[in-house]
Amino acid sequence: MISFVKGKLVYIYENTIIVENNGIGYEIFVPMSVIGNMPQIGSEVMIYTYMNVREDALQLFGFLDRDTLEVFKLLITVSGIGPKGAIGVLGTLSADDIRYAVMAEDAKTIAKAPGIGAKTASKVVIELKDKLKMRDVAEDIKSEIDGHQSIFEKDDTKQAVSDAIEALVALGYSATEATKAVRKADKGDSVTVEELLKLSLKYLY
Repeated sequence: MISFVKGKLVYIYENTIIVENNGIGYEIFVPMSVIGNMPQIGSEVMIYTYMNVREDALQLFGFLDRDTLEVFKLLITVSGIGPKGAIGVLGTLSADDIRYAVMAEDAKTIAKAPGIGAKTASKVVIELKDKLKMRDVAEDIKSEIDGHQSIFEKDDTKQAVSDAIEALVALGYSATEATKAVRKADKGDSVTVEELLKLSLKYLY
């Protein structure tokens, strides 16, 4: 098993890169988001990889961080999504976007990824909602709200948060967009639904 490849970036293609290490060139399938973040040819890179073993080929799929790799591994457990399909999803949505969409049961956001229809997107939500733990999202929220408790940790704000998300969805925003905006707006203080809604809207314009 190849956990990561560290070496010189030799080529960048449409959906793959080649990294040279000790005279061997490793061709790695990567999301478009990785292609867009590659440094200049000749630079040293470190790519976290997943090896897909087939009867006719050995394929490497790579990512810039372990977190995205772990979400990739979860995506390929969903029936109907192979490694290349999962790469397509992660080229459109970040690992956190996928967590928020699953948490909010927002199949429409997942269906925006190329090659992922409404039926498959619904499978992602159903099959991953117990695997993508709420604590993963909560930890991310906590890291972004410095010095404050997350919206999932304060009982006195849960109802306001829930009502604010529902109100934003009623205004036409996706459940994922609403959830992300509300969690950015909430600073751990006790606020009314109206106040939280006003703050959340600032992150949607």
